[in-house]
Amino acid sequence: MTYKTFEELETYKVAREFRKKIYTLVRKLPKHEEYNLAGQMRRASTSLTNNIAEGHGRYHYQENIQFCRQSRGSLTELIDDLNICIDESYFPDNHLHELKAEANNVLKYINGYIAHLKRLKQNEEG
Repeated sequence: MTYKTFEELETYKVAREFRKKIYTLVRKLPKHEEYNLAGQMRRASTSLTNNIAEGHGRYHYQENIQFCRQSRGSLTELIDDLNICIDESYFPDNHLHELKAEANNVLKYINGYIAHLKRLKQNEEG
């Protein structure tokens, strides 16, 4: 399947929805976390979707794969940030566990997209 824009990728769509939820959460963090945890979570969630977009704009599969790996790294940072929120009791545990489950779903999409790109690369080299 060929995609004209990164916005058509299911991986991007699910990552974007997750990013929006993280931004909503960040706005509700305690004031003393404004420049530490909140800033980190905003940067990581932005990196999550930015790297998917930037990778899609590259001409080589391997470059796209590398940007997806960076996106995956940002996602795992966010999972750790959610663990911090759990440890500090900033929000109800059930809400944070739901976000972590959604993060793991996004991770599956990213891993699936990477596998798809690897297959395309192999077919091209084949």
